[in-house]
Amino acid sequence: MIEINGVRKTYRSRRRTVVAVDDVNLTVGEGEIFGVVGRSGAGKSTLLRCANLLERPDAGTVTVDGVELTALGGRRLRDARHRIGMVHQHFALLSSRTVAGNVAFPMELTGVPRPERRARIAELLELVGLGDRADAYPAQLSGGQKQRVGIARALAVRPRVLLSDEATSALDPDTTASILELLRDLNKELGLTILLITHEMGVVKSICHSAAVMREGRFTESGEIPELLRRPGSELARGLFPLSAADAGPGETVLDVTVSGGGADEPLLAEVSRRFDLDLRILGGGVETLAATRAGRLRIAVPGAEITGPLDYLRSRGALVEVAS
Repeated sequence: MIEINGVRKTYRSRRRTVVAVDDVNLTVGEGEIFGVVGRSGAGKSTLLRCANLLERPDAGTVTVDGVELTALGGRRLRDARHRIGMVHQHFALLSSRTVAGNVAFPMELTGVPRPERRARIAELLELVGLGDRADAYPAQLSGGQKQRVGIARALAVRPRVLLSDEATSALDPDTTASILELLRDLNKELGLTILLITHEMGVVKSICHSAAVMREGRFTESGEIPELLRRPGSELARGLFPLSAADAGPGETVLDVTVSGGGADEPLLAEVSRRFDLDLRILGGGVETLAATRAGRLRIAVPGAEITGPLDYLRSRGALVEVAS
């Protein structure tokens, strides 16, 4: 649904050239929620703007819903963008327009007849939980309500792809959770393909099927969430399941054990304890559902210097085991 191949974007000033996006490749499948996570200045927002050609790449191609946007210009590009919705960090609502007027705006630009606009506005406001706020102005809304209006506006012309630019970073935790739940529901109900950028691992953990880490304009790793959890040394896995530092006691080895799928609910550690007659200490971790997959990550302390047996057994049961100390 979204194919980004070899995209590079630079900005030039008198003194230097800044490479914002450096030879990035990205594929987002139809109906997938893909998150790009990274710190401020990593190039995430530039990449997102390249995805709908608000920023034209210096090199590479961008294809959305089978149409190569980088081959288009003028009216053909504007028409293609109508199939791509955009949700902004700071809402970008028109303060002089009501909620209904903001949702109507993109339909006015595309020439949707007034009766159809009215019906679509009512449908969308019900969909985002604002059916009773059509006549309110942005100044009368909470942050979460403003973002719901932004989402409704992005969906007005029935796009198949939704781009989300830090859509929850200006919201409190409870409101963030409700907006993410709305995006997850829209993904399921409408079959929307969603590409979102964020600096919060909690966003990735909550709704993404796949994710990438971006640093200095490049992806340092990417993949489906269940696959990343099984990848040794994965930065994303560590971010999704952060483990506090814990020192080994005398004669102990500290292991990080990651399991996914059915293994997440199996008593693997109890089996190791019985099989090898070991008193294991659980130092931290937990089990959650990520991308519809049960997954867990635990930090444990294993007594004794000889740990080959427990290591081999855990790995034979599909666990990723890394020696922490």
